[in-house]
Amino acid sequence: MTPNLAGALLMMASMACFTLNDTLLKLTASAVPLFQLIFLRSAITSLLILLTRGRMGPLHFNIERRDWMFMGLRAGTEVVIAYFFLTALVNMPLANVTAILQVVPLAVTLASALILREAVGWRRMLAIGIGFIGVMLIVKPGAEGFNIWSVYALVAVVGVTLRDLATRQLSPIVPSMTVTLVTALAVMGAAGLASLTEEWVSVTVEAGLLISSSAVFILGGYFFSIQVMRTGDISFTAPFRYTGLIWALILGFIVFGEWPGWLTLLGAAIVVSTGIFTLYRERKVSRA
Repeated sequence: MTPNLAGALLMMASMACFTLNDTLLKLTASAVPLFQLIFLRSAITSLLILLTRGRMGPLHFNIERRDWMFMGLRAGTEVVIAYFFLTALVNMPLANVTAILQVVPLAVTLASALILREAVGWRRMLAIGIGFIGVMLIVKPGAEGFNIWSVYALVAVVGVTLRDLATRQLSPIVPSMTVTLVTALAVMGAAGLASLTEEWVSVTVEAGLLISSSAVFILGGYFFSIQVMRTGDISFTAPFRYTGLIWALILGFIVFGEWPGWLTLLGAAIVVSTGIFTLYRERKVSRA
C-alpha cells in the first residue's frame, strides 16, 4: 500500500469514527450534563489507551521540550473543540455542524499563509473566499437565521485548524499514542473541573453504553487523525476529510430524521468544491 493510499484510508476512518462518536453523544445529550458527559467519555478513552498500550503503537514520554510544547498546544485546542463543538452538536442538526467543519482544509491553508508564511497564490485565496461564502450559507439557513450555536461551531473550526497545525509541527519520533493519551487526559481534566459547577446525575445503563461506545470511536478518531498527518501527501489525503459529511447526512437522517435545507446543502457543496480545488492547487504547486 502506498503512503497516499494509506493516508486516504486513515482519513476516511478518522471521519467515520468522529461522526459515529458525535451521533452517540448527541443521543445522550438530554440524559447527562455536558461536562459530566465529556469527563466520562475522556476517562474511558484514557483507560482504553492504557489497556491497549503497545498494541496500537508505542507509548512513552521521552520527548523533547519542543514537542511537549506543541503537544500542550494541541491538547489545549482539543479542550476548546470538545466544549464548543459538542455544545453546537447538541443544539444543531448533525449534518449542519459537520458541514461547517468542512471549511477546515480552507482554514488550514489560510492559517498556513498567515501564521507559517507559506506561499498561497491568488487562485487559492479566491477559493478560500468563495468557500467562506459557502459557510455563511450553512450557518444562516432558513428563517431562524444566524444563532449562537453557529458561532460555537465556527469557534470549533478555529480550534481544529490550530490543532492540525500543531500536529504537523510534531517530530516524527513522537508516538501517536502518546499524543492521543495526553489529549484525552487534558480534555478529561478540564471537563472534570468544569463539571464541579453543575450537578452530576446518575447514568442509566443505556446512557452508559452510549458513552462507552463513543469513547471507543473518539479513541479511533484521535489516533487516525494523528496518523493521517504523518502519512502520505497532505494535499492528497485532505480531500477525504469530506467523507465525514456523507456520514453525517446518512446518520442524521437515519438516527434523528434530520435532512438539511437546500441552502445548507448548497453551502456544503460550495465549501467542498473550493476545498478540493485548493488542495488540488497545493498539490500542483508543490510538484512544480
